[in-house]
Amino acid sequence: MHIGLAAQQLSSGLVKLGAQNFHPEPSGAFTGEVSAQMLTEYKVTYAIVGHSERRELFAESDQLVARKFEAAQMAGLVPILCVGESLSQREQGITEEVVLAQLDAVIALVGIAAIQDAVIAYEPIWAIGTGKTASPEQAQQVHNVLREHLASMSVAVAQSVRIIYGGSVKAASATDLFSKADIDGGLVGGASLEAEEFISICKSAD
Repeated sequence: MHIGLAAQQLSSGLVKLGAQNFHPEPSGAFTGEVSAQMLTEYKVTYAIVGHSERRELFAESDQLVARKFEAAQMAGLVPILCVGESLSQREQGITEEVVLAQLDAVIALVGIAAIQDAVIAYEPIWAIGTGKTASPEQAQQVHNVLREHLASMSVAVAQSVRIIYGGSVKAASATDLFSKADIDGGLVGGASLEAEEFISICKSAD
């Protein structure tokens, strides 16, 4: 884990530090795990919860993701809640049902107001690490569904929360994605490892 080293390099405070995972319990005999409180000691600001690989490879349920969301906020972190459907779920036409169930599991535990102090990332699983990207129209459609669902509970939360796209964001697609009304930015994976590509993506958000 290089969070300590990254924290030193970001000491200016101009760039915020984020973590990919943590354990939901604040302490205990969880060998090899990192708590949310430990992350805050390194001045971490954001923490991802519910990433598709955590859900699929480590069998993290919607309820466990909700607990991690709550733990992040209790520790003073800003959770980035990932929601998204698999290729088979999209082909079955149940994308909306899947992403809203993932979102509602969190709301059921922490309440709608807590969403205002978080970030939501729509990451279609079929576009993660595959080179495929949802079209700007497909991404916007799901982002709009998420925002309208939030608006049914709180217009203020729906208007203020950032909903970002996280499915193989590339420089070639970033401008079109970020131009959509309900897409507030990107959760960039592999492309962030290529400096010029990442810089181009960042410029697309201007």
